[in-house]
Amino acid sequence: MSSLDNTFGRQHVTEQEREQKIRRVFRLVAPRYDLMNDFMSFGTHRIWKRVFVRHVNAQSSDIIIDLAGGTGDIARQLMKQGAGVMVVDASMEMMLEGRKSSSVPLLNIAATGEQLPFADSSIDKLTISFGIRNMTSISAALDEIYRVLKPGGQFFCLEFSKVMMPLRPLYNLYNRYVIPRLGAMVAGQPEAYQYLIESIQRFPDQEEMKSLIELSGFSQVNYRNLFFGIACIHMGSRANIKEHEQ
Repeated sequence: MSSLDNTFGRQHVTEQEREQKIRRVFRLVAPRYDLMNDFMSFGTHRIWKRVFVRHVNAQSSDIIIDLAGGTGDIARQLMKQGAGVMVVDASMEMMLEGRKSSSVPLLNIAATGEQLPFADSSIDKLTISFGIRNMTSISAALDEIYRVLKPGGQFFCLEFSKVMMPLRPLYNLYNRYVIPRLGAMVAGQPEAYQYLIESIQRFPDQEEMKSLIELSGFSQVNYRNLFFGIACIHMGSRANIKEHEQ
């Protein structure tokens, strides 16, 4: 269990309440979500996502799930590499915004990360970008990701993480005072962005997240910090059957 389970911001809630509240957040922020990401990160989230996609190294033979794929920005980059990509997200509003903003068609599937509608061992790679902290249960989602990946399949997660010193105090002040005001000014939803910031603050750090991934059975788990740890790419593989037997 992670420090985010059974919480919503600083509130203690049931799993069902957490899911309902998070779904409401994304209904509220969907119309200006991508614009707000540009404002909050000064556009650097686009650089992080390009680095992330390079790590995925999608092949034309790959079947990929982009979980919590929202408006589809990651999925479209993966499709340019020739892979077959499905966006899976619990928020219909986010996926509909993606359809409005791009003429590139995507296969969108409404589902949660804890209950993926795919057969065991059927997916080559699964990506998730700034979405795993919004799962109802991170551990349950990781278990489900492991289940649907083929032996040798790969998991890639881009998420906010623990910022290194000496940048950490300045970053914390920015999150606490600036982003909720940006949320009010640009998106008209300060409360929703307050939750998003609190979820970043409570998210497991790099080593804790690595341990959670390993607990779900993944091997070759490692991570790469981006911009002093503001963001982090986590990677792991489902053990090949032969490796597992050894």
